Amino acid sequence: MKILVTGAAGFIGFHVSRRLLSAGLEVVGLDNLNDYYDVQLKKDRLKMLEGEKNFSFAACDLVDNLEVAQIFQENLFHSVINLAAQAGVRYSLENPRAYIDSNLVGFLNILEGCRHNRVQHLIYASSSSVYGLNTHMPFSIHDNVDHPVSLYAASKKANELMAHAYSHLYQLPVTGLRFFTVYGPWGRPDMALFLFTRAILAGEPIKVFNYGEMARDFTYIDDIVEGIFRLLSHPPEKNQAWDGAAPDPGSSPAPYRLYNIGNHSPVKLLDFIAMLERSLGLKAKMEMLPMQPGDVPATCAEVADLEAAVGFAPDTPLEQGMQEFVAWYRNYYGVE
Repeated sequence: MKILVTGAAGFIGFHVSRRLLSAGLEVVGLDNLNDYYDVQLKKDRLKMLEGEKNFSFAACDLVDNLEVAQIFQENLFHSVINLAAQAGVRYSLENPRAYIDSNLVGFLNILEGCRHNRVQHLIYASSSSVYGLNTHMPFSIHDNVDHPVSLYAASKKANELMAHAYSHLYQLPVTGLRFFTVYGPWGRPDMALFLFTRAILAGEPIKVFNYGEMARDFTYIDDIVEGIFRLLSHPPEKNQAWDGAAPDPGSSPAPYRLYNIGNHSPVKLLDFIAMLERSLGLKAKMEMLPMQPGDVPATCAEVADLEAAVGFAPDTPLEQGMQEFVAWYRNYYGVE
């Protein structure tokens, strides 16, 4: 089996690629190594992957439809795991066009590649941000999600709609995954755990939005990888009981499914900071700030569907995963 992993030099793509390679699968990693955050971190991830015999790298921007089509034609992938995207809620306020190019045009090129080359299963990254103004907790894939509060969230909702259309039209098995605040070693520098760790170690204040009245369903990277790995061999089947008079947003008469992947145990931001202080052995200086545009006050994943499908639900305790991140950070950056 040859698997395409897009965003292979990114946080989640790197870890997923390593897991696939450890299982003896052949992986083609695709990435454009953009400078949204530290390119050296991406290169260091990629260097580890390129040391594996079953890995090959394609430097490519998903917006380049001709190059993407050529990669598909030359490799005849069994499955595709699309993790490439322009990430970040706040950055979508600064550079909205980047989200249209990467998350919509780029995703269309992936769908076209799968359609024309008989890909057996497409797994793609969505986001908990699609829940937007929803306040019913825990967030369920069976709930309507038509009120996003950022362009990033809207682009991920658009991905879900585009993927469903292709699944329906071309009988392409597609699985969409809504990730909930992923963290861990080799993580993204724009995420809270990375930002807070860097600032606290430097003796600088951390920015605490909504005056600390936030809660997030922090999900450890190994749990995300485990969910993806198990789902890879479980392409969705049509829901024969699906009723157009009472449509279920989480399934379809097409071979299409959505799943939440989250730790289903939200942690308050101030408790998160206290855990980090213990892990670092340092106190944080906090700058209390109002809610930022595009943010939501809380997230929590309902994961019964994921557990029913593959017998797995994320469960790594936050403090345990945080300690793993801190150990990696100190080692990678040479900080005592």
